[in-house]
Amino acid sequence: MTDRTVRISKYLARHLRHDPAAIGITLDEQGWVPIDELLTAAALHGFPITRAELDTAVSDNDKRRYAISGDRIRASQGHSVRVDLGLPPVEPPHVLYHGTVSRSLAAIRRSGLLPMSRTHVHLSVDRATAVRVGARRGVPVVLVVAAGEMHAAGHTFMVSANGVWLTDAVPPEFLLFPG
Repeated sequence: MTDRTVRISKYLARHLRHDPAAIGITLDEQGWVPIDELLTAAALHGFPITRAELDTAVSDNDKRRYAISGDRIRASQGHSVRVDLGLPPVEPPHVLYHGTVSRSLAAIRRSGLLPMSRTHVHLSVDRATAVRVGARRGVPVVLVVAAGEMHAAGHTFMVSANGVWLTDAVPPEFLLFPG
């Protein structure tokens, strides 16, 4: 991705996941906003984006963070504002993974994985993705989540359009810590 495309993607993340009001847009219940409304608001707030640039930022995002449906756009997951993505509960694989850093392990051992400022805990199907996620904050530590056992115990899982597994929280008894 070009520097401009990365800047657009970060702008989209901020306003489609965390702070739509900062540029005067309102997400509907499922997180969608009309594309024309988003582009107009971005221009009015000093960050003009063309429709072609928007389409490139969406299509070139290797994590498929955004979805376009007709004339609307939304973030696929990762919201700190309340939205209902309309994702059905699904049975997860036997294990999922979560990337973190060592300074967080003591709190995770006590309380498990919590969504913190997000609406869900994010999990991945492969260790490599968890490593990349953890590496954003330092030296990565990968936790194994006994997702199958959690599901059998009544916990709900969903999978976003971009393949990120979501759950409300992961109690510590369903986590395997390294070492």
